Amino acid sequence: MPTALIVEDTATERQILTACAQKAGLTVLTAGSVEEAIAQISHKKPDIVILDVVLPGRSGFELCRELKGDAATSHIPVIICSTKGSDMDKFWGMKQGANAYIPKPVDQEELIRTMKQLVAVS
Repeated sequence: MPTALIVEDTATERQILTACAQKAGLTVLTAGSVEEAIAQISHKKPDIVILDVVLPGRSGFELCRELKGDAATSHIPVIICSTKGSDMDKFWGMKQGANAYIPKPVDQEELIRTMKQLVAVS
């Protein structure tokens, strides 16, 4: 079964994203910070990363850029889910290499559909 890594520091949001990933048929790993996410990825590479932007320490944009810049992880699709939902935020997120950018509160059906599409393609 494909695996999703959800990087989200808010417990409620993490629960919502986890439920969506499970509905998409994914096994779920979670991390509350960029550092935790990097540790998870070095242990087991996920099939997709669902990423918040505002995280303690480093931002989700930084993690996205790092993943897409590393040959070992550049193929992993990244969906950014953030309260930062302006056109400029979306543009910046896509410029970091994200495969999709979904503003919060997330449209759960859109998120599930996007996860299924990206995992099937990768």
